[in-house]
Amino acid sequence: MQLKQEFYGIASKHVGDDNRELIECCWDEIEKSYTTKDRYYHNLNHLEEMVVELNPLKHKIQNRDSLLLSIFYHDIIYNPTSTDNEEKSANKAREQLEKIHIPANRIHTIYKQIAATKTHERSDDTDTNFLLDVDLCILGKPWEKYLLYSNQIRKEYAFYPNPIYNQGRKKVLAHLLNLKEVFKTDFFQNKYEHQARENMLKEMARL
Repeated sequence: MQLKQEFYGIASKHVGDDNRELIECCWDEIEKSYTTKDRYYHNLNHLEEMVVELNPLKHKIQNRDSLLLSIFYHDIIYNPTSTDNEEKSANKAREQLEKIHIPANRIHTIYKQIAATKTHERSDDTDTNFLLDVDLCILGKPWEKYLLYSNQIRKEYAFYPNPIYNQGRKKVLAHLLNLKEVFKTDFFQNKYEHQARENMLKEMARL
């Protein structure tokens, strides 16, 4: 798996290849978290798509290793009934990254990047904006793929009846649509902004 290779590559820079057991332990926790049976969208496939979206931007990313670690951990805690998943994920990232000796300043950056995914407001940090954008790229995909995504989200909230789910989903979509820009960087604005807004409006009309 490409994600695992990326994680090993980053971690081994800090703990060395001779400490593979520690790296394996940290990776196993990521994999276990993202492969629970109730994760229909927020799973490893979501992480893989985020990494793929970043590939054309390698020359613009300030610290690719830190950004990838933010991707790996940004949804490691995901409870649909909770309002503090982002904070808990950021805390889990800090706890795990300390084990593999990621420098404290890098961990602080990663913590802030993950926390920023709560509101998706524009950041002064370019890499944070890249994280926010790749997290939402699904919104700008062709309608058929967007519809699959929205159905997967519905399954993650299957314990809510339609009236309650629809009200909450509309609130989320309205928050995103009310942002000045859904996507914070020129690259992703040009690629996905128009289609994302069309898709979200279309979904709202169906709820």
